Parts: sequence; C-alpha cells; structure tokens
Amino acid sequence: MTYDAERYHRRSIRLKHYDYSQASAYFVTVCTHNKDCIFGDVVNGEMQLNENGSAVQTEWLTTAEFRDNVESDVFVVMPNHFHAVLLIKDNSEGTARCAPTSMNRLFGRITSGSLAAIMRSFKSAATKRVNELRNTPGAPVWQRNYYEHVVRDERDLGEIREYIVNNPRKWDLDKENPKNS
Repeated sequence: MTYDAERYHRRSIRLKHYDYSQASAYFVTVCTHNKDCIFGDVVNGEMQLNENGSAVQTEWLTTAEFRDNVESDVFVVMPNHFHAVLLIKDNSEGTARCAPTSMNRLFGRITSGSLAAIMRSFKSAATKRVNELRNTPGAPVWQRNYYEHVVRDERDLGEIREYIVNNPRKWDLDKENPKNS
C-alpha cells in the first residue's frame, strides 16, 4: 500500500520551527470523536465523571507519573472534551529521541518526550481503557488532532488555569456543549 500525500495531507496548526519538546507550559484541548458526551455530566456547575471519564482522568495522571520530563498542572475532564496545562521540564540528557523508521518517513517524526508524543500516548492509553469499559474495541474515542497553545508568560498561565477551573461552571454557555450547537 503506497502513501498518498494528497489524500492524507492535513494543514498543521503547530508553530513552524518551534521545538515542542523544549521546556515550557502547554495548554491542550482534546475533543471526543463526533463531540459525543461520553465522560459524564455537568451537574450544578460541577463535573460528575462516569467510569469513562474516571479512566481518562487516571490516564492523564499516569502520563506525568511515567515521564520524568512531564508535570501535570491543572486539568478538567468535561463531558466531551478535556483541557489541561502540561509542563515539559528540561531534558538535558542530549540523547537521540527519535529513531528513523518507515512510519517516520510516511507520517513525519514524532520526537520522544515532545508534546505530540505525550499526547499520542495519552490518547492511545485513554482510548484503550475507555473501549475496554464500553466493550467497543477499536472504536474511536477522540478526534484526530488536539488543540495546543504554548503558554507565553505567567499572566497567560493564570488566565488559562482560571478558564480550565471554571469550565464546568460555564458548561451551559460552552460552544462544546451539544445543547449550544
């Protein structure tokens, strides 16, 4: 099977020439496939996780536990999306972090320890757990990509943290809420 670049081409939303494995804070948002509400409900301004949402929360916490260069900051699992601030700490070991494989040539390299690698691992692990709970092996849980924002300064970080913490309270107004579509 040959790779058709035209068919699979996606415009990147990433900053050109930015090293997403460098130490920084990143704000990420991941939406569920078709924006289906599968992680619980917002009740009186508070997120009530169901079993699927709890699995996503556990996988996010595990993400930082297994990576020395990653620290989880504030996050929230919403009915059909997930917001988090992720801190990538300095990794000055200087080791090669991406082996040249045929997959890299087809789809581009994903550097180990980078935001893309961290998010890919998280989404994969969470998908596996959610599909085990739902007995839906191989079913998509997430949309193909994720939104990211490189946190610029302390003010930016404060505003993002506030947005994440207040997200459940503002669910009735949220554009991700299916009732607002």
